Amino acid sequence: MSGAREMGAVPHCLWQVEATLGEGVLWDAASRQVWFVDIKGRRLHRCDADGGGRQSWDAPGQVSFIVRAGNGALVCSLDDGLYRFIEESGAFVPLLGVEADQPGNRFNDGHVDASGALWFGSMDDAEEQPSGALYRFNGIDAERRDAGYVITNGPAVSPDGRTLYHTDTLAKRVYAFDLAPSGALSNKRPFVDLADCGYPDGMAVDAAGHLWVATFGGWRIDRFDPAGRKVDEVRFPCANVTKLAFGGDDLRTVYATTARKGLTNEELAAQPLAGGLFSFRVETPGLPQALLRLEE
Repeated sequence: MSGAREMGAVPHCLWQVEATLGEGVLWDAASRQVWFVDIKGRRLHRCDADGGGRQSWDAPGQVSFIVRAGNGALVCSLDDGLYRFIEESGAFVPLLGVEADQPGNRFNDGHVDASGALWFGSMDDAEEQPSGALYRFNGIDAERRDAGYVITNGPAVSPDGRTLYHTDTLAKRVYAFDLAPSGALSNKRPFVDLADCGYPDGMAVDAAGHLWVATFGGWRIDRFDPAGRKVDEVRFPCANVTKLAFGGDDLRTVYATTARKGLTNEELAAQPLAGGLFSFRVETPGLPQALLRLEE
């Protein structure tokens, strides 16, 4: 690895929430709050930027991500599609059914690009069959853009909007696609093959075009330059790091989710912060989180 270290400090646990499978972390700039989910715990969590002001809601299914729409609505996934989440009542209102023909699937990671389109992936809930696909939701319909994944993860887009990154977690590979203004994908190619321990999970891109990749089972977040070279890493006190988002007023605070899933009792005893929400500061800011373009 080369270049100056990005990390100003080791990750600090903001909320020892003990999520079974923490995921889907979102910096909500308008409210200056952090949202994230516990997929297997079927819970939705929210807190202030410093970890205070905590609130949690039970979900009627496996909620895997949450995003903010331009009209102020919150949109999340459950097992069978997209839902509006009503913060005041805790209700989940159906928005769009997806993959009715795949009852063994659930949804995983999601990301809103600068055009306001939501990219999200499905996966085999048993983590065995390549039944997962990558979708683009344009505010009206969800269109399948790629397929053949067991576990999809980490849609992320380059600062110029011309490259989309997507993870095949079990293959330990991050792909890059050419992304057209229309949302069409082409020229699928390997971007990173993870040689170190762990599996690539959720991702985010910073303002310099570097891709930050959380590693499940790898105790770290990796940082790759636009050519796919690893230039840095952030070590964590727990093995399963699942997703990150840049936040704070200057977009230089990274929020990251972790998971207790798959850890033995002995490993959990040695990793008391597993499943917690973490934060750390960086030199290079992230990109502002775009808002979902939701047609009424």
